[in-house]
Amino acid sequence: MGKSVAEKIFDSHFIDNPADDVCVIRLDAVFCHEITTPVAINDLVRRGKDRVFDPRKIKAVIDHVTPAKDSKTAAQGKILRDWARRHQIRDFFDIGRNGICHAIFPEKGFVRPGFTIIMGDSHTCTYGAFGAFAAGVGTTDLEVGILKGVCAFHYPQTIKINIQGTLPAGVFAKDVILSIIARLGVNGATNKIIEFDGPVVEAMSMEARMTLCNMAIEAGATCGICYPDEVTVDYLWDFIQDEFASRPAALAAYQQFKPDPDAQYEAVVDHDVAQLEPLVTFGYRPDLVRPVKAMEGTQIDQVYIGSCTNGRIEDLRVAAQVIKGRQVHAAVRGIVAPATPQVFRQALQEGIIKTFMEAGFCVTNPTCGACLGMSTGVLAEGEVCASTTNRNFKGRMGKGGMVHLMSPATAAASAIAGCITNSKIYRS
Repeated sequence: MGKSVAEKIFDSHFIDNPADDVCVIRLDAVFCHEITTPVAINDLVRRGKDRVFDPRKIKAVIDHVTPAKDSKTAAQGKILRDWARRHQIRDFFDIGRNGICHAIFPEKGFVRPGFTIIMGDSHTCTYGAFGAFAAGVGTTDLEVGILKGVCAFHYPQTIKINIQGTLPAGVFAKDVILSIIARLGVNGATNKIIEFDGPVVEAMSMEARMTLCNMAIEAGATCGICYPDEVTVDYLWDFIQDEFASRPAALAAYQQFKPDPDAQYEAVVDHDVAQLEPLVTFGYRPDLVRPVKAMEGTQIDQVYIGSCTNGRIEDLRVAAQVIKGRQVHAAVRGIVAPATPQVFRQALQEGIIKTFMEAGFCVTNPTCGACLGMSTGVLAEGEVCASTTNRNFKGRMGKGGMVHLMSPATAAASAIAGCITNSKIYRS
């Protein structure tokens, strides 16, 4: 019987089968940030187990509240910082070098096809875009990963989604994943893997694939996975060129992490996007989705362009194209957070930062702060934000605030209009 991508990865990393379908697998990397990891660090210290399985395979960053906003967040940063120094964790990204975890770690070449990765963060599933198995975990699993380099999971069950058609103009990866979440529901893929396949995925950049996989968790999935191909190899080439004689050789090696033709799936879903329109969420669940035209005119107080979902250079380029030569509505606060220092530098070089600032946007350092209502864009009670982030839970960006999720293009157009609107009316 053939195997899915996740089954192949699990089998190649298998260590033990302690009970039923539970598998202990070897980890290629453990990623850490300053919000969830300090809890694990403190517990390991308390239990006399302040060790790491391999400092080369642990990557850490301060990204959720950066720079620190108060004594509590400063203390969280200090715990992570001291731990990284204590254990000589080379790949630690502190203030000035730090970026959003799910953007900077792939950007640094830390994610490869076939890898197994955990992190104490829901959106760790982003890394599946490379043909990796990556999952967010709780504190106990994170501690075990840090200490032993292993983690236990149920043997994977997979849903395959064939994304077919050609994306219409003004429709992006964010719209695609919102449409899939709306179709599956927030529990539709619970404890399962989603394989994204089809010509639409093949045509996507790595940045778009990361957007797709980033929100797999919003349908309940443990991980979203795309198949490694030439696009993957090109993205990684600077980091892997010493390991392979050529790009075709790298591609051939990575082909092992594609599904077998006779792989068995829990379900196979054909999802046609040829007629897809720009989408936006309403209410407080990411599967509550409508066409932008159905929400046209909804008043907003803030527009946020950034996050691990849509803060990469490709996202900023699209938004800047809509914004260029126009002004943020007088009743709206516009905030842009480039996801990493590299994205920030590139946006500067291309004149994108200038475009945003001339339009009246506030451009911040790379940070996750606004996305989860911790800093740099928190909403007041009753305020509404048009956001490129990944969650619209009640109070997500601030107590009593409402978040409408959308693509960078729609967010940029809404900033100009002062209400939710379709980006097509502004695109040149």
